[in-house]
Amino acid sequence: MRIQDLKKKEIINVCSCRVLGCARDLEFDLQSGCICSLIVTAPSKWNGWFTGDYEYVIPISCITQVGPDIILVEVEESRVRQKIKMA
Repeated sequence: MRIQDLKKKEIINVCSCRVLGCARDLEFDLQSGCICSLIVTAPSKWNGWFTGDYEYVIPISCITQVGPDIILVEVEESRVRQKIKMA
């Protein structure tokens, strides 16, 4: 699978049955070259015009299943939610 394909998939938390958003980026371990986390943008606030002010950084170990359209994760949302740092 390519990163472009990954970005089109919705991320769904099986614990809360909520859509967390879409995959935006991946975090890599520079030493091993392995993927550490999936970074998910928060749902938009108003009809797609404004993005949320937070993102979810989901460890790869929390992914339970990858399907053709969605990725299922099992996470406690408060633990993986992070405020976006503005540059």
